[in-house]
Amino acid sequence: MNVERAKEIAGSENMIDVLYYGTSFYIDQVDETAGTARIYSRENPDDEKQTVPVDALSEPDSTDSI
Repeated sequence: MNVERAKEIAGSENMIDVLYYGTSFYIDQVDETAGTARIYSRENPDDEKQTVPVDALSEPDSTDSI
């Protein structure tokens, strides 16, 4: 995934799933300069947020996944 798409998803009014190594997450925020995103688990939203490289994220119906 690229930073622009990650920003679109993070700013969306809808909760859009993204995949991080095959697991569903939501994007909380994107750091454009660092190329990272803060994500949190769809299944356990109260778990600690993770900072991950944006290019390691994909959309479920995308062939962009790692």
